[in-house]
Amino acid sequence: MVAYLNERKALVDRTLDGYLPGEQNDPSVICRAIRYSLLAGGKRIRPILCLAAAEAIGGVAEAVLPAACALEMIHTYSLIHDDLPAMDNDDYRRGRPTSHKVFGENIAILAGDALLTEAFRLLTNREGMPGMPPERLLDVAREIAEAAGHRGMVGGQVLDIRAEGEAVGLETLYAIHRCKTGALLRVSIRAGAILAGAGEEALAGLSDYGGKIGLAFQIADDILNVEGDPLLLGKGTGSDAARGKVTFPALMGVEASRARAAELVMEAISSLASFDYRAAPLCAIARYILERRS
Repeated sequence: MVAYLNERKALVDRTLDGYLPGEQNDPSVICRAIRYSLLAGGKRIRPILCLAAAEAIGGVAEAVLPAACALEMIHTYSLIHDDLPAMDNDDYRRGRPTSHKVFGENIAILAGDALLTEAFRLLTNREGMPGMPPERLLDVAREIAEAAGHRGMVGGQVLDIRAEGEAVGLETLYAIHRCKTGALLRVSIRAGAILAGAGEEALAGLSDYGGKIGLAFQIADDILNVEGDPLLLGKGTGSDAARGKVTFPALMGVEASRARAAELVMEAISSLASFDYRAAPLCAIARYILERRS
């Protein structure tokens, strides 16, 4: 599994680098800021899930690579904006100073905006995915727009902000993270499957898988914010508690949260029961979510 993740991550990294403008391009400061955040490392879980979902359907990973890279651009844009003083006010991301600390808030905001728009250029560029039926491209672009916007990630971020310092129950916390974290993870899987030509039954199973691992991923993140190693995480820990954010460990305790994440991962793997050996990477990624240290 480690070899698979490393190989796929390297593929995504090379492709992202090729899509980006060089630092010498004008305006050079925005090109530098885009490259600084997008090429700063990271697990690349969302694009890898997109590639693995396409393979689970019997498709070719390289055929959906532009969509996978678009998803990473959207994720990175969200991190740049999340780190801003008006949001989480974080100083470090992926082991280096956050974008606004290096380039200023104005350029950081614009770098995030540029990544979001570039993502949709990739998603709708038929030349990048030759032979792909245009209706699949449109379906995927629409689903990703919904997952990234006020119906998904952005809406979840709003709910999360409004919940700071408030008495929030577990169901509300689930609702926040189905949108904030889960929506983009789930659509990463759906995008790869749709582009590979998945039927309704297969897509339903993959969607259920995506919903389950989205929540498991967030629970694991919350646990890491309590007991993770800042050197491995590339950012500080304890920030959720300091900001009064409601988290799974705060409501359930660390051990109960860990058990719930494990339960969700097993349910996610069960959602793939009708798939053959080609879904093995998805099963392994689900287990990796529990084991990761960053």
